[in-house]
Amino acid sequence: MFQKSIRFLCLFCLFIFAQNGIAQNNFKFDESNYQTIIMRSKAEKKPVFLMLYATWCPHCNKMKKDVLTDTLVTNLLSKNYIYAWQDIDKPEGIMLKEKFKITSMPTFIFLDSNENELYRLNSEYKTANFVEEIKNALDSKKQLPYLENQFSKDPSNADKWLSYMNVLKKGRNRSYVSEKAHKYLETQSETQLLSETNWRIISNGVTDISSREFQFVLHHQKEFAAISSPERVYRKITNIVTELLEPYTESLDTIHYFKKREIAKTIHTQKIDSLIFTYDIAIAERTGNWSSYRKTTLESTEKFAWNNASLLKDVAKNYLQHIVDIESLKQAIKWTNHSLELNDSFDGNLLLSQLYLKIKDENSAIQFARKAKDICTGLGCNSKDIDELFIELGIK
Repeated sequence: MFQKSIRFLCLFCLFIFAQNGIAQNNFKFDESNYQTIIMRSKAEKKPVFLMLYATWCPHCNKMKKDVLTDTLVTNLLSKNYIYAWQDIDKPEGIMLKEKFKITSMPTFIFLDSNENELYRLNSEYKTANFVEEIKNALDSKKQLPYLENQFSKDPSNADKWLSYMNVLKKGRNRSYVSEKAHKYLETQSETQLLSETNWRIISNGVTDISSREFQFVLHHQKEFAAISSPERVYRKITNIVTELLEPYTESLDTIHYFKKREIAKTIHTQKIDSLIFTYDIAIAERTGNWSSYRKTTLESTEKFAWNNASLLKDVAKNYLQHIVDIESLKQAIKWTNHSLELNDSFDGNLLLSQLYLKIKDENSAIQFARKAKDICTGLGCNSKDIDELFIELGIK
């Protein structure tokens, strides 16, 4: 009798396990076209959970593998949503990426059957956090239409804006949030802007360098530093300049870069000028404009990179490869020597030897080649480059 009970219990457990496995295997995201998904939403009276992903996106793949297979997630989605996904590199996904103005992967959009956006998330989440967000998206008072409506009724109410902004930030890019933030900020006088709450809103919601609010911060840095801290104010100013110039640097859009650069230059601080210098030389390097690179670095390297050993060496390496003017190469030697004063290194000594060789000062080239060799031997690093230089210099 006891053995039969044990056997029955084992069979029952196997049955339950098999059923769970079947349920798990049956959980599949709908890959139908968008209009079909919306029709299902109307018919089944459920909102839509739509994931937009790319096969090349590691965050998307991790979410699909580790989070969207978790039973807590699948149970919530099965009970409450029409769940679907689309690859943004396929025709339907391309259309949806444009329709919803997707700028990062993965993006999760929650819609009602009338295609109203209820909630939006992007990036990678831990399972517990993602479960919490799915639940938030079901709460009408945490959804975007409710929060936007509450804010629209009283656009000068900081608490209502913060509630709305905190949800917007989860799925929208900074420029979109900034556009919405100005609707609140334009209700605030300059006197009112100088408050802890409004600093939080400016810090999180303003990205336009020409905006009244950012210009106000520039002219009242000490007052805002007292409200928050000097470091946070500086970080905000730096972030604004980065957001202004970095996209054009990455895309090599030199026309727009130099237009926006003029705006950034109006800030007139050493740290911002230093940041602009790094973008200037990045643009020149990536476009192969070595005359511009040479002019910019000769004018400003000692002003903005003198205490940065790594940047001094990077500039000198480009001189080694692309500059032939002897006087300019002597400046690169000066910068490399100073980088070694800041941080004596194998690659710095190797570079210095190569620069001396390029201006045909073989005695100095041999001196620093030997020093590089000693450092390399002591560190046990790959000696290929220094061995080749020894051969070129005729050192035994």
